[in-house]
Amino acid sequence: MPDYTHAPEPLGVPTRRAALRLLDAVLRRGESLESALPAATRAIHGPDRGLAHAIAAETLRRLPDLDAMIDSVTKTNLPDDAKARMALRIALVQVLILGTPSHAAISTVLPLVDGGPRKLVHGVFGTLFRANMLLPEVPTLPAPVELRWEAAWGEEMVDAAGRAIAQVPPLDLTIADPAETEGWREKLGGESFMPGHLRLGDHDSVPDMAGFGDGAWWVQDIAASLPARLLGKGEGHVLDLCAAPGGKTLQLAAAGWTVTSVDNSQSRIKRLRENLYRTHLKAEVVNADILEWAPAEPADAILIDAPCSATGIFRRHPDVLHRVRPSIIAETAALQARIFARAADWVKPGGTLVYATCSLEPSEGEAQLDAFLAARSDYTIAPIDPSELPAGITPTEAGTIRTLPGMLADQGGCDGFFITRLKRS
Repeated sequence: MPDYTHAPEPLGVPTRRAALRLLDAVLRRGESLESALPAATRAIHGPDRGLAHAIAAETLRRLPDLDAMIDSVTKTNLPDDAKARMALRIALVQVLILGTPSHAAISTVLPLVDGGPRKLVHGVFGTLFRANMLLPEVPTLPAPVELRWEAAWGEEMVDAAGRAIAQVPPLDLTIADPAETEGWREKLGGESFMPGHLRLGDHDSVPDMAGFGDGAWWVQDIAASLPARLLGKGEGHVLDLCAAPGGKTLQLAAAGWTVTSVDNSQSRIKRLRENLYRTHLKAEVVNADILEWAPAEPADAILIDAPCSATGIFRRHPDVLHRVRPSIIAETAALQARIFARAADWVKPGGTLVYATCSLEPSEGEAQLDAFLAARSDYTIAPIDPSELPAGITPTEAGTIRTLPGMLADQGGCDGFFITRLKRS
């Protein structure tokens, strides 16, 4: 008699099951979407893996609004982690965001309920579909995030963040030789906000684009490119701390610095080495924990891209809105303070230290700077001049940089960063 216990699932179901695993990893276990991807999608390949990621990511972008829709037509709210709610989220986001036909969306998620209330899922989906319900134009942020950011930055920022997460972020490139910016703009299209930068809308697969294989440029958000730019042309030895995957190391090496790059992640260090090889740039690469490692001698400059909650990159990684909680922010802030204090002793007198985080939390930016300056009278802010920045991003009154949702909005926006440049007396 044939064995049907391991019969393959219907077409399309394995992809939706992978998306379910991704959502479960983020929402229940607190994993990042990228770290969960290999295990969650091991049974599928190629375009199916990309589709599973897209379904999960778009669900996370719209989660509060998807749940509000589901709750509007159920007598009692489904548990947050119920498979019925998960299946409905996946079905709805496919129809409303990804353009999947409704029959395909529902038929491929019903098997995910695994003996549960399939009739309920089918009925809720049908009711919403017949009502022609639409998601709001501006997505709603998760309530804890909205309250936190409104307290820190105001309602206008929260509204801008909602608008930002609804859009697919553009692709920013950093050009190895700023003098060739116009030439690459002519080859690849797009627009440039400053020498050495190019922003693309529609584009080919990155590895297939002209210049990638030759190392003429690398992908890097405009905000992420600013910390290294603030150190200017290379004049000696610079330490790039928490360096991988290496965008800032590449910038510093291309600018003429003698670079030592330090990071404690072996997998990220591997990517850094690959990027150096592709771009034909040189740096000494050290795989070490900077709380235990120390340089042989002080450096002329240090760039600290400190580990953080990464809430500033929510447009590209919407999982941070759901898995980063106050406890995580407090933990990373404490780690940043230790790194900041330790690395400050490695700067030569008269040298420069740039500190940056891709976070929208004041405790990981402004508060870090205030505490550091209160403890270190040998450091002062070296104010950033507007001429060092692209139009649309301006320094704060203190001479630092704080990029927020809404900046460069008409041109596609930018990631959230805090950046300060300091001089040691």
